[in-house]
Amino acid sequence: MSSKEPLIIFDTTLRDGEQSPGASMTRDEKIRIARQLEKLGVNVIEAGFAAASPGDFEAIKAIAETIKDSTICSLARANEKDVRRAGEAITPAKSGRIHTFIATSPIHMEKKLRMTPDQVVEQAVMAVKLAREYTDDVEFSAEDAVRSELDFLVRIFDAVIQAGAKTINVPDTVGYSIPALWGERFKQLIERVPNADKVIWSTHCHNDLGMAVANSLAAVMNGARQVECTINGLGERAGNASLEEIVMAVRTRKDVFPVETRIDATQIVPASKLVSTITGYPVQPNKAIVGANAFAHESGIHQDGVLKHRETYEIMRAEDVGWNANKLVLGKLSGRNAFRTRLKDLGIELDDEALNDAFARFKELADKKSEIFDEDLQALVSDMDPSEVQETYELVALDVHSKTGSRPHASISLRVKGERVDADAEGSGPVDAAFKAVEKIAQSGADLLLYSVNAITSGTDSQGEVTVRLERTGRIINGNGADTDIVVASVKAYLNALNLLAAGNLRINPQEGDNI
Repeated sequence: MSSKEPLIIFDTTLRDGEQSPGASMTRDEKIRIARQLEKLGVNVIEAGFAAASPGDFEAIKAIAETIKDSTICSLARANEKDVRRAGEAITPAKSGRIHTFIATSPIHMEKKLRMTPDQVVEQAVMAVKLAREYTDDVEFSAEDAVRSELDFLVRIFDAVIQAGAKTINVPDTVGYSIPALWGERFKQLIERVPNADKVIWSTHCHNDLGMAVANSLAAVMNGARQVECTINGLGERAGNASLEEIVMAVRTRKDVFPVETRIDATQIVPASKLVSTITGYPVQPNKAIVGANAFAHESGIHQDGVLKHRETYEIMRAEDVGWNANKLVLGKLSGRNAFRTRLKDLGIELDDEALNDAFARFKELADKKSEIFDEDLQALVSDMDPSEVQETYELVALDVHSKTGSRPHASISLRVKGERVDADAEGSGPVDAAFKAVEKIAQSGADLLLYSVNAITSGTDSQGEVTVRLERTGRIINGNGADTDIVVASVKAYLNALNLLAAGNLRINPQEGDNI
């Protein structure tokens, strides 16, 4: 039996990760990610911010109904409306948590809340007591704890523990701390807060100075037994602490860390690829653990050493984090039942109509490339418009001409609200020409903020996955498209973004300003 203490992995990809510009997800996409997080072995899934929007409330409730092996959590500001909304959202959960927070730094209390310290403590205690009406599992966070006065943190944490909080989260909301100071802050808090041994201490670090993981691990070394993190380090600004890096650091350096997680590390890469596909945020090649180059060796000396004995240059095995898990699964002769079964293994469940559509797309793809991988299936499903989004613009036909010495030209046919419309345009390249032809029809008035292309798998016949980020009147939307023809994938992504803009508030980032 292990003598190590359990380290709780609290994943906030669906809440804090969603605050990345354009990374908001539909209800069905959130459920897919939640299923993968459950398979990964995440202890707590922060499914969203219930009071932020009706869509977020419904997504949290649906995840609470679906997930059985992870605790489902909703964030709530320290006010009655937020807490009650969170409590209602997690009611169906086998295990539910309410995570309430209030700012505690002088600058936040004075400038943002316009409340005195006494009022902040009173509000925090009220929120925790109210949350206890819905669940015994209540977490309290002191927003901007990194810039809060230590004596005030001791006071408010003492008060909320007496009110019934079971987890105390100390967030570095603005990514300001460094490991030595962050570790010392935990050490002092645990020493000074009465009944500190009766609660779980948690750390939530942002990556503005590139030290979110280091700060989180420093907290663990000084008593934290919960780490709040996200897949791929996704999150607003520079992101959050990366789940995969936290987990593998603890696992690889067993000689240093007195804790262990229940995470099934072989599910890390599949989780990373799923989140990247759905959000449109690509993983940089040199990203630790999940980057394409994480286990690649270019240097001849390194290659020679690895061939002779792997441990000469590798401290982890690629297969341990799931790099070999996404093997060839289906081909053009595969039947509908095998297709449905593999989708279910990937956490994707479709009704009969959606399955028929997906299967038809699969057969089309199988005619274009001989090898179909799990990543292809994830992209194929993500490329299907969600049922709740009205497809205002639909691609009918695309003809693009690009020749050295001449200006690229695109002719496009779209179905707009059921009616076919044609347009032609020239551009600096085939994609630019195609986008300009689309805009001649749509006249959306949106600005293109990002155009990103990734190969889903290896090989020249790989599907290209394109992310297009559009902004219009302050609203930011990501559109995704996949195809073996990169220009077609680009137009699909652009149209997906236009359809989401036309649909109103769907997939719009629901959080505005308040975060931890």
